[in-house]
Amino acid sequence: MKDYLSAMNDIDKSVIEKASKIKLLILDVDGVLTDGGIYVSENGTESKKFLAQDGHGLVILKTLNIEFAVISGRYSKAVEHRCKDLGFKKIIQNSRDKFSDFKEIFSKHYKTEDVCFVGDDVVDIELMKNVGLAITVPNANYNNVKKNAHWVTPRLGGHGAVRDVCDLIYLAKKV
Repeated sequence: MKDYLSAMNDIDKSVIEKASKIKLLILDVDGVLTDGGIYVSENGTESKKFLAQDGHGLVILKTLNIEFAVISGRYSKAVEHRCKDLGFKKIIQNSRDKFSDFKEIFSKHYKTEDVCFVGDDVVDIELMKNVGLAITVPNANYNNVKKNAHWVTPRLGGHGAVRDVCDLIYLAKKV
């Protein structure tokens, strides 16, 4: 815990303040919740690798009554299974406009400052611009994504980035 608290000193105070207000965490999938790889077997079955540490971070956030959702541009049955297993409130796949989907589904229930979105690609920028806390990963596809983020996680997407986000929110609420 001491290491985490000292790590919090390296994070801009405005990011910690934004993180302390979060009630809903929305994640992109490919490149954030996974490493972006798509495994396809010879019979066409698709699978993805999810990091257990990320899942445990989400379980920890549940203890603070934080809800989570996915908005992804692709559909994957593996995503549906993993997200249901972790208790995601909403799983939106095949999104053609993430910001419009966000407005339609979440804006009635959450204030902008209560929402954190983690994305990694150009299609995520509009939503990142319209939430209280926008986060990306170091392996984001374009510098414009990083320019629109309040914070960049220390770890890569699919390699602990989601856990970094969970720890940030958890510690911001506990400090």
